Amino acid sequence: MTRIAENAVGTAARVVLVEDHPVFRKGLMDLLGEVEDLRVCGEAGDATEGSRVIDEVSPDLVLMDLSLPQGNALPLVRDLRNRYPALRILVVSMHEERMYAERALRAGADGYITKAEAVDRLIEAIREVLAGRFYLKPEWAAWLLRQSMRGPDASTAEPEALLSDRELEVFTLLGWGYSTREIAERLQRSPKTIDSHREHMKHKLGAASNAALLRMATIWVMNLSEN
Repeated sequence: MTRIAENAVGTAARVVLVEDHPVFRKGLMDLLGEVEDLRVCGEAGDATEGSRVIDEVSPDLVLMDLSLPQGNALPLVRDLRNRYPALRILVVSMHEERMYAERALRAGADGYITKAEAVDRLIEAIREVLAGRFYLKPEWAAWLLRQSMRGPDASTAEPEALLSDRELEVFTLLGWGYSTREIAERLQRSPKTIDSHREHMKHKLGAASNAALLRMATIWVMNLSEN
């Protein structure tokens, strides 16, 4: 755990960074350090450490990467939302796909911004979230609104509407070409657990075999990259 030294700016919004890449985390610290009314008061490299830091320093805002060493950060988002209803949470992620934004907001995040977008718009996103508003790309916000109005339809629903968060994570990794063993290592789970997720996904998606599930995952990931 790293706690940042106090400074004299008493009215600055207090920010904790939860990001496993030291270079990007340092870049965020440098960027926020140039903004008078924002102050980094803590940093962490994984979800467990992040939870401890947040408990200790009671920030106004958490900037959180979606991909952390223990897996994705959605369980931490849910936990923080339950324990600290007033805490503002902005996810900063390398993932461009809108499904990740939907999952993050559903878990309790107040905004989602990609790392590429953050270069130019991070401060704007932070200010929106601190003001009590949600931040999301306009085109993604419009898509999410349409999805919420339409509601899930089991006959035509895509995987993000049918699978749990963990199942969707495994499904996406399958589509990217990871083996069961590699997924287990990446998510810090046993291969038996990943196989269990496969069986559940086959049932939910109507896949007759592991090969059929793999084809579905590959096609879905390819379609995501085109959107």
